[in-house]
Amino acid sequence: MTTQPGETLQTPFEREIAEHLVDVLQLEVAPEEIVPDDPLFVEGLGLDSIDALEVALMISRVYNVTLSSDDPNSRRVFSSLRALASHVTQVREKAGQAE
Repeated sequence: MTTQPGETLQTPFEREIAEHLVDVLQLEVAPEEIVPDDPLFVEGLGLDSIDALEVALMISRVYNVTLSSDDPNSRRVFSSLRALASHVTQVREKAGQAE
């Protein structure tokens, strides 16, 4: 899961979310080792549906952004750290909130 040459580095906001993920889910990986485009589930970080609920609660609490399981885009939003950070940023920009 460590970044290899040619892999994209995390943006500051992706790093912030990665730090929250590691903390909330008690992951045994350093936040900076999470590759932004790697899957969060199964073969990536190995998250499961319970973890998804924890992530949604953390995003709601920390960023005031609601992630709903019945949203047709939820699979895309939870596909990677980069997708999650991008979604949170877009929702907050629409609401006029700063990062």
